[in-house]
Amino acid sequence: MILKVYTSLLFLFLVNSVWTRTVRQVYDDLDPEHWSHYTSECPQECFCPPSFPNALYCDNKGLKEIPAIPARIWYLYLQNNLIETLSEKPFVNATHLRWINLNKNKITNSGIESGALSKLKRLLYLFLEDNELEEVPAPLPVGLEQLRLARNKISRIPEGVFNNLENLTMLDLHQNSLLDSALQSDTFQGLNNLMQLNIAKNSLKKMPLSIPANTLQLFLDNNSIEVIPENYFSAIPKVTFLRLNYNKLSDDGIPPNGFNVSSILDLQLSHNQLTKIPPINAHLEHLHLDHNKIKSVNGTQICPVSIALEEDYGYYGNIPRLRYLRLDGNEIQPPIPLDIMICFRLLQAVVI
Repeated sequence: MILKVYTSLLFLFLVNSVWTRTVRQVYDDLDPEHWSHYTSECPQECFCPPSFPNALYCDNKGLKEIPAIPARIWYLYLQNNLIETLSEKPFVNATHLRWINLNKNKITNSGIESGALSKLKRLLYLFLEDNELEEVPAPLPVGLEQLRLARNKISRIPEGVFNNLENLTMLDLHQNSLLDSALQSDTFQGLNNLMQLNIAKNSLKKMPLSIPANTLQLFLDNNSIEVIPENYFSAIPKVTFLRLNYNKLSDDGIPPNGFNVSSILDLQLSHNQLTKIPPINAHLEHLHLDHNKIKSVNGTQICPVSIALEEDYGYYGNIPRLRYLRLDGNEIQPPIPLDIMICFRLLQAVVI
């Protein structure tokens, strides 16, 4: 199970380098005599590197409009400009686009022409961070694998906007203006292959509804969440990395076995209002509880297995796998209790 999880995560984080390596292998076979043709096709506002002819660099040029994109382009860099509109016209010939970076512009929802994005049938990566969007743009290319919309003003997610995005593996909505009312039970419907969902730095007070079942990484830092519903994680049985730092969780807001989930390997609950360590699962490897209100730690009580049984089975039994424990910023005084070390024999670092 753990091997499958790490294999999926490796794909998610290294997919960009795989694309680049594959494409460059193709470029190495290109005839240098064709480079002059690529240069003459290049928009005058942009840069077309001869060694990377399927890429177009138009970033940091003070552009207010998107220039006509040549048909050969796969990778388009338009970040750090003054672009306000996104229309269909510049992309008429760019039917092979895989990647568009439009971060740090001034694009609004009204500035996106209807259908301008959805007609980019081969687009896999769309970056629209640091713009002026107030809702998730729609319709979107059905083949998208990554959609990054961080640091906009998004407060609304149109109904059905994700319905056809079955290939999407990453959705980043952090640092927007999302309220609980924006996340309905069907908001994420259709995201059957989503692996990472980032809704950190919004204005949520509740755990979001109907997270896609295949989600591996769920980031909810810097919200105002107070309660974890009973059996919440049974609906996302593959969740491996869970971040709830900088929320308002107290002991009363966590069910007795709320985090006793075998799939979770990395649990971050820093900067909350906990006075005790919640029950954890023996599979957990990293636990962040710094900057809470915890006064003491009892290793016998928090140990996910009986210490007596652990003595019997030794390293050949189901001993807890915790390797990293962070407790600084609480009211705990050193030294570390001996029963912590007896229980968590694989601990490599304790910060107190």
